[in-house]
Amino acid sequence: MSSKSETFLLKKIIFILFLFICVFSKAQQHEFWLIDIQTQKNTLAKDSIAATQFLDSLSQNNYYLTQLTKVKKDGNKTEIYFDKGKNFNEVLVKVNDELAKNIKLENQFFTKNLDSLKKVINENYRNQGFTFNRVKSKFLRMENNIPQIELSVIKGNPRNIDSFVIKGYEKVPKRFIKNIEKEFQGKKYDDQNFLRINNSMQNHPFVILEKPPQTLFKKDSTQIFLFLNKKKTNTFDGIIGFGNDNSNKFTFNGSLNVNFKNMFNAFETVNVFWQRNPDKGQTFDLKTDLPYLFKSNLGTNININIYRQDSTFANVKFLPSFYLHANNRQKIGVRGTFETSVVMDSLYTQVRDFRKKGIGFWYEFNEPSDVELFLYKTRLRAEADYISTNYPKENVNVNQNNLYFLGERNFYISGNNYLNLKAETAFINSKTELVTNELLRFGGWNSFRGFNENALLADFYYYGSAEYRYLVGSQAFFDIFAQYGQLHNKNLSLKPKLYSFGIGFNFFLPIGLISFQISNGNEFGNSVKFGDTKIHWGILSRF
Repeated sequence: MSSKSETFLLKKIIFILFLFICVFSKAQQHEFWLIDIQTQKNTLAKDSIAATQFLDSLSQNNYYLTQLTKVKKDGNKTEIYFDKGKNFNEVLVKVNDELAKNIKLENQFFTKNLDSLKKVINENYRNQGFTFNRVKSKFLRMENNIPQIELSVIKGNPRNIDSFVIKGYEKVPKRFIKNIEKEFQGKKYDDQNFLRINNSMQNHPFVILEKPPQTLFKKDSTQIFLFLNKKKTNTFDGIIGFGNDNSNKFTFNGSLNVNFKNMFNAFETVNVFWQRNPDKGQTFDLKTDLPYLFKSNLGTNININIYRQDSTFANVKFLPSFYLHANNRQKIGVRGTFETSVVMDSLYTQVRDFRKKGIGFWYEFNEPSDVELFLYKTRLRAEADYISTNYPKENVNVNQNNLYFLGERNFYISGNNYLNLKAETAFINSKTELVTNELLRFGGWNSFRGFNENALLADFYYYGSAEYRYLVGSQAFFDIFAQYGQLHNKNLSLKPKLYSFGIGFNFFLPIGLISFQISNGNEFGNSVKFGDTKIHWGILSRF
């Protein structure tokens, strides 16, 4: 007899017994005591129905052979003695060759937890695409007072992912949907793939997964429903800085950075950036990014950059680029470089006119952060350019190689503690001596802090930074940072080793993320000067 038949028969016997007791006694006035003859444990039930439910629960906990041994009535007290019998969760299991191969066990073995074993088998077949499999157990006999059962699996039909349905924000680019289908459609429906679908939508730069994906099982198909919302991605980033310039004169500086993202539901980006540094240099930068050209995975990125140093010189750079949108986080691209520099002050001999053109390759990886206060979890950017440079006044042509790398990562330590590590390096290789308006510029708020914006000039530089961050709830964090780096400037025969340090505080207000930072930097061997302290205040607002 199967375990299910035994359970059903036991329920009928118990029901009839207590129906008899209830008829011939005033159950509502009685105390019902249930006594386990194995452990002598006494359990009080408030009435006959509760006593019946207690005995019924034993069969649900694998005591299928529970027997009533005696019912004793004394006034308003009824004592019910029972023998649970053997726990059928500790059994000798017998399986066929196919099942033994799947669970990687022998055809016959002992287990102390049959329920756990059946769950493992069920999950094993689910991961093979048999979503609606059923694990059956059949009681065979008692062997040395141990129940022996046979396990078998009714697999059902395998399930594959057939299609996706977008709900909520339905104006996403068609290529975005096709990329999801390309990655998952036709694959088996199991917990692993279902989790991958959910993870691929988490922290997407343009959409929010409102709730976990839902599944609709039809007779001959399996549909995954994605419930999306459009994310607020437009940002306004403003920074005001205070500090001394090269002549130790107190000055204001700052930058404005406005990003318009996904306004036309094409996952496009338009970025406008303006910056003024204490040494009267100004930068204007315009970028546009379209990720899905002609409903494909090819995208384009166009960048126009203008830098003007007071009335000395001006550089205009045009960088058209095409890239493969590998996934939501990675881009691999090729780009052209067209740059012109014009000297406006003929008395300034450290600069000269030039025209550059070239071709290059780049790679970018951005992983959004789970912590809303942090802009990134991981950020990588690598560039390599081959440039041909013409100096018209000297009638000289020179080939140059440009390299650039940026890496940043937020590491979770424990509790509210995080560590941000960042490294950046750039290099220009040229057979001729580089002039000032060709050199790499770095330093400032988002670069080597403790120095003025774009105040450091080099043909090669590198620096690394470590920043400890302590979260105060989900609305603020403190940070303490230190940086170390070095620059090479062949023109001036300089190879200084640099350092900087500082503290900061970032917090959310209704208008956005507010940042406040105090920093100081200098060359190794020079003492810290209070007058070199830089103070920055900024706001990042999403709309």
